[in-house]
Amino acid sequence: MRLGILGGGQLGRMMALAAHPLGIECRFLDPSAPQSASAVGAVLPERYDDPDALDRFVTGLDAVTYEFENVDLRAAEHLEQRVPVRPGSRALQVAQDRLTEKSFFRDHGIDTAPFASAGTLDELRAAVEEVGLPALVKTRRFGYDGKGQALILDFGDVDRVWEEVGGVPIIVEGFIEFDRELSILAVRAARGDIRCWPLVENHHEGGILRMSRAPAPAATEGLRERAEGYARRLLEDLEYVGVLAIELFQVGDALLANEMAPRVHNSGHWTI
Repeated sequence: MRLGILGGGQLGRMMALAAHPLGIECRFLDPSAPQSASAVGAVLPERYDDPDALDRFVTGLDAVTYEFENVDLRAAEHLEQRVPVRPGSRALQVAQDRLTEKSFFRDHGIDTAPFASAGTLDELRAAVEEVGLPALVKTRRFGYDGKGQALILDFGDVDRVWEEVGGVPIIVEGFIEFDRELSILAVRAARGDIRCWPLVENHHEGGILRMSRAPAPAATEGLRERAEGYARRLLEDLEYVGVLAIELFQVGDALLANEMAPRVHNSGHWTI
């Protein structure tokens, strides 16, 4: 079995180390060709948007996956014409745009913070008025680990924040006074079987995950069932194959979805 992995960072290395005892050979495509991945598999240091490089990469592979969700969507779509890509490109398309992602949650009966989109300064002002203050402004694409985000505490901050985020399409979210951050990790097989790991409690510093507690302390059966229900809805609708993580805010007995990660996830390291 030969598996291709788009991206060659920490999570890619962990996947390759888990694959090796199973007799699965991993090959990476990563423009930066990091040493972490090269230590456990061959690395093709080519661009994701180069069709010829993608064709060289996929030759001889049985399947392709990815270790982060900001890979070029067109690359996944191109590779899907040659081999199974798991999870599929539709999951990438949803996860790469925060507005699409939040709307997808709402369409599946999954609660979120209030949100509105904006593409101009005037639209940002209107969006802040709609969701209320304080509000978080996030770029719709390519943000991670707290990057591409700004907090608005006062309407006088709007012009400054618009300049900070670079005038790109954004989403404005109501600021949530949550009790804690949780995540649910689930996996779906090609034949449709679904399994969920216990809820995880996460602690971030500076936008980066510093500690996970698993199982999450004092997680009620109702909370667990709600989180697993969220995961099942998304996995089944996307005909998903692979591991999915949903980042959540707990507010009392309510669970609000923040983001989904269509890949293995830092809050799941303990499962190894």
